[in-house]
Amino acid sequence: MTEYGDRYLVGSQREQVSRFRARVMLFVPLAAILFQVYVPRFDFLGFLGYLELPLLVTIYFALMRRSQIGGLFIGAFIGLAQDSLSIKQPLGMYGIVKTLIGYSAASLSLRFDVDNSGLRFLLGCGFFAAHQVLYWALSHSLLGTHDALHVPQTVIAALLNGVVALPLFQVLDRLKSEAR
Repeated sequence: MTEYGDRYLVGSQREQVSRFRARVMLFVPLAAILFQVYVPRFDFLGFLGYLELPLLVTIYFALMRRSQIGGLFIGAFIGLAQDSLSIKQPLGMYGIVKTLIGYSAASLSLRFDVDNSGLRFLLGCGFFAAHQVLYWALSHSLLGTHDALHVPQTVIAALLNGVVALPLFQVLDRLKSEAR
């Protein structure tokens, strides 16, 4: 790209950075984490355990902030909060994985128009698959577990999370702050 084109892209992206009220940035991830922890415990809602709402919230806020450092901190906060409320998971695993996903999502938002529904679906699917693979690789290398990565189940869950990401992102779009 030319020097003029690079400046134009940066200027237009700077205008597209979304702002959220502090209560939205606090309560939306907290609600997603509580959903993730408590809803699958009900027998008739066990299938909702395949939804990774804290991951989708991490992706959304990282995409909308368009800041790699901001995405990194959003992912770390949500991941560590999810780790601290989860009984089964070792502390720090979701924190590491969601930090990497938040940074990656923010990096992609600097290059692409993330308001496109098709791209949002692909990002929801792709980041879920990346989240599962990263978690599996970290648990193998750091914890020494020998669990298998179930690829067909991961692909189906990725498609489910991509489908859920579309209406979730539209609802979260309505929570953006008007003051910029």
